[in-house]
Amino acid sequence: MSQSELIERLKAYDPTIDEDLLNKAFAFSIKVHGAQLRESGDPYFSHPIEVASILIDMKLDCYSVITGLLHDTVEDTVVTLEEIETLFGAEIARLVNGVTKLSKLELQSEETRQAENFRKLVIAMSSDIRVLLVKLADRLHNMRTLHHVIAPEKRRRIARETMEIYVPLAERMGIQGIKNELEDLGFSVLNPEMHESIKGRLGFLHKSSESTIDTIITDLNRVTQEAGLSCLVSGRVKTPYSIWEKMQKKNVTFEQLSDIMAFRILVDTVADCYQALGIMHSQYHLVPGRFKDYISTPKANDYRSLHTTLIGPLNHRIEVQIRTNEMHQVSELGVAAHWEYKKSGPLRDGKQYVWLRSLLDILDQTSGPEEFLEHTKLEMFQDQVFCFTPKGELIPLPKDATPVDFAYAIHSGIGDRTVGAKINGRQMPLRTKLQNGDQVEIITVKNQCPSPTWERFVVTGKARARIRRFVRSQQREQFGELGKSLLQKTCVKEGLVYSEKNFSAALKHFHYPFIADLFASVGEGIHTAKEVIAVAYPTKSEDKQKNKAETKPAESFVNAKTPGKVPVCINGLIPGMAMHFAGCCHPLPGDKIIGVITTGKGVTIHTHDCEGLSLSIDPDRVLDLSWQENTDDENLHVGRLKVIFLNKAGSLASMTAAISKLQSNLINLKITHRTAEFWDLLVDVEVKSAEHLQNIEAALRSIPVINYVARI
Repeated sequence: MSQSELIERLKAYDPTIDEDLLNKAFAFSIKVHGAQLRESGDPYFSHPIEVASILIDMKLDCYSVITGLLHDTVEDTVVTLEEIETLFGAEIARLVNGVTKLSKLELQSEETRQAENFRKLVIAMSSDIRVLLVKLADRLHNMRTLHHVIAPEKRRRIARETMEIYVPLAERMGIQGIKNELEDLGFSVLNPEMHESIKGRLGFLHKSSESTIDTIITDLNRVTQEAGLSCLVSGRVKTPYSIWEKMQKKNVTFEQLSDIMAFRILVDTVADCYQALGIMHSQYHLVPGRFKDYISTPKANDYRSLHTTLIGPLNHRIEVQIRTNEMHQVSELGVAAHWEYKKSGPLRDGKQYVWLRSLLDILDQTSGPEEFLEHTKLEMFQDQVFCFTPKGELIPLPKDATPVDFAYAIHSGIGDRTVGAKINGRQMPLRTKLQNGDQVEIITVKNQCPSPTWERFVVTGKARARIRRFVRSQQREQFGELGKSLLQKTCVKEGLVYSEKNFSAALKHFHYPFIADLFASVGEGIHTAKEVIAVAYPTKSEDKQKNKAETKPAESFVNAKTPGKVPVCINGLIPGMAMHFAGCCHPLPGDKIIGVITTGKGVTIHTHDCEGLSLSIDPDRVLDLSWQENTDDENLHVGRLKVIFLNKAGSLASMTAAISKLQSNLINLKITHRTAEFWDLLVDVEVKSAEHLQNIEAALRSIPVINYVARI
């Protein structure tokens, strides 16, 4: 595209452009890229000119087109952002900076570079959405010329990145044309054999059905005209990628697909849309379950249309999309169709920006760029369901979302305080998968906090990031308390006076900025208390004569209360200590127990004779613990029994009845061996103590059909 052609195309829809600035940017781009060549052998400046052309196709403003011309100057030439700002102004410099990749990341992995660059892009486009529009145009031209890249692995990496990041970004922006082309170009690289196969079949189908498409269009025009409706009907064969995607979802072959052809009816008003729908359904047979109304419930990217599948003319199964001309413009150009980008200031409240706000929320919660990219992919790359609040507000969510995802979509504070949910007026588990049209009421409690188990079933990146952040902060606090206590105990044992001032040398030695980080590393088991003391007190003899009474060892504490739970009464634990019971020995109140500090997990409680304990455990990581006596411990613990009973009718019922009579609950049962005469079971029951479990054993032994009972 020549310089004059570029200006004329831009002036065709925006006569107010700064023509001098545009000419200056065009000449500047050619000059600074100079003799640079692309892998295709073409002059490098052909790329920014093509990017500018794509932006003009999207009817973007003059500054966006200038950014397209300049977007690679800072990254690939000696030009600096300061020069761009001096020559073209602060606004264009800011846009160019947003599109420019981060430099000086050579020592990091490919995944880290990708994540860090994407993080920067999200931050930049949150203040000006034009950054993303220029980036999409840049990626589209790079994908169009990807076949010139020699290295196969590099081609596949770029294609994967396009499918995982830029395709869902284009979809969220509502730019259907770019999204479809990026998808198909990426598919042709990642699965070339299947792409060529489908493309070949489509070519044959197009030749054989060209007259069929014309016939169907003619018939659709006839029935709408007879009903007095003015409209424009067009038809097309779907793209190879959309056909492959449908084959994967339905698990069918190409020959089994019956709705490869799609037809579009464009009308003037919303009322005409529903009139056209009525005409289609009255003239042709509707395929049940294939109607979608995106006008009353638009997609998150503001896409609106009516979709229906019919047994149409010539008995062909066809998909029909009905929309107004304005809706069609939005579906093709997305956010660019609204000219919203011309308004200054932060993001508006348009529906197409809600998902971007959720990305910014994730950015606040994640600990690093890789985790941010992981959660963002969750947020963007999923089908949607639409649910309602009790007040009727529509909340779009990914497919398989749960009430916890719904709560976090409303507000992070509501998600944190969630304790239950009502779906369509009925109390349901928090792991329930939401369906289209569900009305969800979230039940909250003021002092509630997120449960770490929620991470197993939530699907939105925002919910997962928030839960992980809470778990990290909670664990760090617990590890800090444990580490501080271990250091106090070691000081007393070594005859030293504990003082936090003495640990400044240890902070430098172990490279921690704050003493809380050092305490947490000891509690987590990364460093032992002896290692830290050896650095903090290099001359022990000078300190041994000081007052030993200043620090007393922590002897007996009740573990800090976690929300909704009764405290665990164990001597030797520190308040707030990260603690869990070992699954190998299932310690119960009344058993002799020890604690083992495990890296990343805090303290694991074992029975003292547990066979799962390794003989090579560092003695410094072993705590002497015991159950407190004469306390009203209301906690229920897991006791495991091995049971063998006769394979007779009612045997299992007899066992469960005996367990129930002793105020216990059977929570898990596993059949380990089964013959015609006997069943071997592992039975987990809720008990208050070792004595409680012994009573259950005795009761089970008294049942005639039970042959053997023993605690595991």
